[in-house]
Amino acid sequence: MSDFAQYQDGVYANATNGDLPHLPYHYEQLRDMAAEKLEPGPFGYVEGSAGRERTADANVAAFARYALRPRSLRPDSESAGDLGTTLFGEQYPTPLLTAPIGVLEQVHQEADTAVARGANSVGVPMVLSTAASTPMEEVAEIADPWWYQLYWPSDDALAESFVRRATAAGAKAIVVTADTKRLGWRPRDLALGHLPFVRSQGTANYFSDPEFRSRLKADPEPGGVFTEAVFHFLGAFASRSLSTDNIARIRQWTDLPILVKGIVRADEATELAEVGVDGIVVSNHGGRQVDNAVAALDALPEVVRAVGDRVTVLFDSGVRSGADVAVALALGAEAVLLGRPWVYGLALDGAAGVEHVLRSILAELQITAELMGKDAADLDASDVTRRS
Repeated sequence: MSDFAQYQDGVYANATNGDLPHLPYHYEQLRDMAAEKLEPGPFGYVEGSAGRERTADANVAAFARYALRPRSLRPDSESAGDLGTTLFGEQYPTPLLTAPIGVLEQVHQEADTAVARGANSVGVPMVLSTAASTPMEEVAEIADPWWYQLYWPSDDALAESFVRRATAAGAKAIVVTADTKRLGWRPRDLALGHLPFVRSQGTANYFSDPEFRSRLKADPEPGGVFTEAVFHFLGAFASRSLSTDNIARIRQWTDLPILVKGIVRADEATELAEVGVDGIVVSNHGGRQVDNAVAALDALPEVVRAVGDRVTVLFDSGVRSGADVAVALALGAEAVLLGRPWVYGLALDGAAGVEHVLRSILAELQITAELMGKDAADLDASDVTRRS
């Protein structure tokens, strides 16, 4: 059992020598520090959400509606607090993963490779975005383990190429994001005219792909703006007709577990279970796609009730602390993807900033689980109640 809680002891011990942490522990403080460091465009891209940002706000507010119920007196609680979990036959030291976030070169020059190093240091799997700033094969040389997130392009041959490349490079799972047939209405980006893709950012997996390159008359120009490759990328980025038929087709391309991310309805989860997906990630893209949508956490119990006995249910959107992770686990998620907090850690201190955020979340999660009298994997509906 990994003792992530010892991180807290180390912080106090270092403080006796005058060595205080250089990064904060509260999400809001991390965000504010990153806002000072980043240019307005990149910061708005990360922090911003769809429309009036009501969905993003609802995601965070939802956690306050669910209260943990600690168990103080339990004979076997001395051994409680283990964070280990098993996902698709693989054992992991924690139930935490880094959510797939693209265009990280606008946040830190080392982008995805820094995330891989920071995540490796605490044994957290990285879920690599299709819109990464570094080709998947280069990230695979560092990340261990890692999963691949697929934005299904309008060109099915390109989708197949991405999946086969990820499989060959050693990914442990394929995560299809289903809620991004087109970019949501994002006023922060619109106000600044900030779309990094037109500057060739977030295109590394495309520009390095043989199927994509075969469609071009000339090689992509690194750093070029409005090149043929950029225009082709913008046209190929997302399929407007993604369906369960597409998902089922992935079985022909890989033997890896297949998950679908961006589900907040039981009926849609049921359809996916019937076509044989291995996992569902309950998520509304952190509020970035549809304004005034249901909070992802409120949708989690519904999806778990519908398909939790048939597929592995994971969760993301609105997670800001280890206690938040505990709530999601108690409501039925078997693992949780964390997004914006580690991005701000990346912006502030590269791989070390990512490690700081992940280690802090895991320390709080382990302490919370121990005080709940359970291992993290054993948290269930009896450990949480909805506030009136």
